[in-house]
Amino acid sequence: MAEEAKVAAIVPESVLKKRKRNDEWALAKTQATVAQKKKSAENRKIIFKRAEQYAKEYKDQERELIRLKREAKLKGGFYVSPEAKLLFIVRIRGINAMDPKTRKILQLFRLRQIFNGVFLKVNKATVNMLRRVEPYVTYGYPNLKSVKELIYKRGFGKLDKQRIPLTDNAIVEQVCNLYEQSVVHLYRLCLVYKYNSK
Repeated sequence: MAEEAKVAAIVPESVLKKRKRNDEWALAKTQATVAQKKKSAENRKIIFKRAEQYAKEYKDQERELIRLKREAKLKGGFYVSPEAKLLFIVRIRGINAMDPKTRKILQLFRLRQIFNGVFLKVNKATVNMLRRVEPYVTYGYPNLKSVKELIYKRGFGKLDKQRIPLTDNAIVEQVCNLYEQSVVHLYRLCLVYKYNSK
């Protein structure tokens, strides 16, 4: 009887290794979650400060615009706002009776399907190509609110060659090492335009 109990108490070496490995994994996982919580708390503070800064900047811009308009009105002139730097283009027609040059321009604009939309920088080349494909697209100059809504609702990023919706700041951080500022950068056309437009 004692021998049977002793045999039952012996645990195979593979089971012991597995237990040890599982304990190590559990410890590593708890350490990672603690580090992630700490990092996200710090990021949240940074994002909040940055959002406040952007809100203040846009409020100041609106006030400056109103001041300039009033000043121009008092002097009897007109205030002409600066030209937009950003275009939003949407394809509205298919490929029927389309010449090769127009098809190539639409490929360059990344408008391969109907109702695809892209943000583009306004420059002479873009405007000239846009005139050529005007019957096939519709376009406009978006404001910050429109850019935010489009990116938050329909924005996608590439991560490990996969198309992932930008639903969370963590995904945006992984895709292009930025936070919510990607919307603002896209709107302002800063150096990260290439990341944001893709």
